[in-house]
Amino acid sequence: MDRLSAIRTFIEIADRGSLTQAAESLDLSRAMVSRHLDSLEHWLGTRLLHRTTRRVSLSEAGAETLPRLRQMLDLAADLQAVSGARRAEPAGKLRVTTSLSFALPVLTQALVEFQARHPRIEIDLLTVDRAVDLVAERIDLAVRITNRLDDGVVARRLATCRSALCAAPGYLATRGTPTTPPELLAHHCITHAFGTRAEYRLGHAGRVLTQAVRGGLSSNETAVVKQAAIAGAGIAMLPTYFVGDELRRGTLVRVLPAYEPETLGIHAVFLSRQHQPLPLKLLIDFLADRFGGDTAPWDVPLQP
Repeated sequence: MDRLSAIRTFIEIADRGSLTQAAESLDLSRAMVSRHLDSLEHWLGTRLLHRTTRRVSLSEAGAETLPRLRQMLDLAADLQAVSGARRAEPAGKLRVTTSLSFALPVLTQALVEFQARHPRIEIDLLTVDRAVDLVAERIDLAVRITNRLDDGVVARRLATCRSALCAAPGYLATRGTPTTPPELLAHHCITHAFGTRAEYRLGHAGRVLTQAVRGGLSSNETAVVKQAAIAGAGIAMLPTYFVGDELRRGTLVRVLPAYEPETLGIHAVFLSRQHQPLPLKLLIDFLADRFGGDTAPWDVPLQP
């Protein structure tokens, strides 16, 4: 029996805690999953799982063996990728995650262009406004916008995320335009609901100042904040990749342009640089090339 298939099956069982769920994930019969497991245990000469009628759990030998088998599977994928790179197109499936606000205006188009170059690479894009557990949710690549990265992950910086304070012209015509940060306290500010106090960090003349703000509307979704600003609900701090079109058309107008909101890093986040599958390496390189440089491509039209 194919040992790589047996190893892949065992890893799937260990990750899911169930032979039945592993069979569904691998599109195999439960009997075939059991045969793969028996074959692997016979080859290794030890029991890898404790099995009952309700659940399975790793034996001591299984727990020690699992990380080594993962490495073997990754190495086999690398060898297959290297040996086939010159005679075949890269192929495989990648699970990618990012926020909806970055997927809509930026990442989706980039992934379409990437797949035009590599049509045999499938991509499953998950959009969530939270930091996803890469292991638990089987994510190959997360594109995160933050200055704080979790321990235990590897990251490659792709670009700089800049933001702008902006509001609808109608709102400013009614409420006036602030000329200094303290004047923001007299305005409705639409904020992101992340469980922290409402404030803006603004850079000016080489210094960073923190300005408290207040308002009646907050949301954990950037798309909602933008739509509220367009509707005239108040002033919002929004990433330029998401409001570039509105700023160019005049649907939204910059507020306090001399005070630049704190910049964030846009990172490709993954689990390891070792034994990296070729499709993942190609995608990370593509995104770094497409988004990199002194100025992100979406900011070029906004420069003076």
